[in-house]
Amino acid sequence: FVDDICALLVAYRSRRERMSSTNGVAPVKAEYLIAPPERPATSGADGSDAAATADSAATAGPPSAAGPPRKKQKGMNKNRGSYRPAKAEVRLCTAVVQGRECKFGDGCKYSHDLVAYRTTCPPDLGELCPIYSVNGYCRFGVTCRFGGAHGASNTPPAQPVDSERNVAPAALTSRLRKHEYDFSGAAHALRQWDAINEHRKPSEGQEAGAAAAAQAAAAQAQAGASDGPAPAVDGPGKEESARAEGATGADAAEGLEGGCTAGGGGHYPSGSVATRERRAVDWRGKLYLAPLTTVGNLPYRRVCKGYGADITCSEMAMATNLLQGQASEWALLRRHVSEDVFGVQIAGNSAETMARVAQLIEAETEVDFVDINMGCPIDLVCNRGMGAGLAQRANKVQGIVRVMSQQLSCPLTVKLRTGYDMDKPTAHRLVPQLPGWGAAAVTLHGRSRQQRYTKLADWDYISQCASACPAPLIGNGDAFSYEDVDNALKSETGISSVMLARGALVKPWLFTEVKERRHWDISASERLDMLRGFVRFGLEHWGTDTLGVARTRNFLLEWLSFLHRYVPVGLLERLPCRINERPPTYFGRNDLETLMASSMASDWVKISEMLLGPVPADFHFTPKHKANAAASAAITAEG
Repeated sequence: FVDDICALLVAYRSRRERMSSTNGVAPVKAEYLIAPPERPATSGADGSDAAATADSAATAGPPSAAGPPRKKQKGMNKNRGSYRPAKAEVRLCTAVVQGRECKFGDGCKYSHDLVAYRTTCPPDLGELCPIYSVNGYCRFGVTCRFGGAHGASNTPPAQPVDSERNVAPAALTSRLRKHEYDFSGAAHALRQWDAINEHRKPSEGQEAGAAAAAQAAAAQAQAGASDGPAPAVDGPGKEESARAEGATGADAAEGLEGGCTAGGGGHYPSGSVATRERRAVDWRGKLYLAPLTTVGNLPYRRVCKGYGADITCSEMAMATNLLQGQASEWALLRRHVSEDVFGVQIAGNSAETMARVAQLIEAETEVDFVDINMGCPIDLVCNRGMGAGLAQRANKVQGIVRVMSQQLSCPLTVKLRTGYDMDKPTAHRLVPQLPGWGAAAVTLHGRSRQQRYTKLADWDYISQCASACPAPLIGNGDAFSYEDVDNALKSETGISSVMLARGALVKPWLFTEVKERRHWDISASERLDMLRGFVRFGLEHWGTDTLGVARTRNFLLEWLSFLHRYVPVGLLERLPCRINERPPTYFGRNDLETLMASSMASDWVKISEMLLGPVPADFHFTPKHKANAAASAAITAEG
């Protein structure tokens, strides 16, 4: 016993020393550090020097190891707005741009005058059109910012090359907006769930027994310890009541007409999707790119696939927006042909909504799995009963998992956090039940909703939940090196695979590092080539016209707000660098490396200009997350 206590004390002391030695700052070699600017001491009653000090602290950039840290900014820039390029002086008709005849003729409200457009259009950005080079045809025609590369002929091919899947046709979104889509499959699944709920309701005898047990417990509490244990009462005991309360729907619905047990562990009607053979996904030992809002777009996922990501997932899509036929929400479900194992993540708060979305996805898209978001910590999501807020309502979770798994022929997965409050983990109670309801795998982020992304992820708790989960459990949180992944996948942890999130945002080549088990001292020029590839993928996805270029630039800048946190391996005193260690102010081994290390949004704009040409005179950019830039105000381009 004494030896065990000593071992715990040694482990605790080493952990404290390790944490205090880093102090949350990356261990950059002293010869690369930049001393923080001197700050004037406060003097005088007018407070003028104090104001100057405050201004200096607000713009000083990231904290240095030698200087006092600036106040950490948290949350999102909710009122940041988004930049949209000014409308062209001559707005061409889409039919004319694509070489088709306009059905409105002279009554069209857009211009058909190509000569007038060419006199006002902006200059080309390059000599190679990303879309034309792949397809031999660019749908943006004369509006393409690389139009000079099209040559004399820019006609649609007989069999166009389509590298993206899950493109929602206009007829589908129109039917959804007009409420003309047939959701009879979802309605049938919901009737089955309602029947299961009816069977799960306690009988009159169970209710009477529960009431008697409650009265006995109250009497015992009043009597106090001196009276001894309370006498037994008639009715079900504690274990029996718990079994009655937590009975699965498959047990309760045993007598449903036409029912049959499916592979997911639920109870389904004859002829449903779930009674057919399900497509399987092998999760063991795979590197899974997390669904990442805003930055986890299709071009970024293509970059990660190039570095070795095994499994990719779409950004979180709202179930209600999909059912309303919003084109912008359906665009989140698009899949590139290079994504061989691809899933979509859906956020919703009711079985009815999620059953309809599951039927839509099954019928209208090509996906390998569907993930339920029960981990998003954003207030707007949680306050509506979605994300981390949904995980607190076990019965509602059961209904959603059951009705969705009944509609899908692909695996259904669930992603959740350890719990809602800081020191009150609850996932260990929910995780073991999910496979019985129909979940094929579970992803657990080792933080609570209240923690957001502060403190370290609790991998011991993830391992505890993995040992109790009959389905594959995927761990998520703080993986930033191949050592982190190796430790997570040790046989004793029981964890099947690792999901990479922020680590892949800061260094997407992490997938290569893990598979080759090395620390890659990637050069600044190699990182610039990576960004050049992202820009090419972005122009293919969002378009090569002025609006497409603006969207590509905006998403590039959002990604740069994470990429600047990377500290090159050759500049570190020790390896590996941890994800919670913020870089101090330092300079790189060349000018480009120094520029990429800047936390100033104006420097990110300079990098974008190296790839997409000068920004417009009215351009402005503010990063989505306040903590991602030293200057959180909008950046206005000069001239």
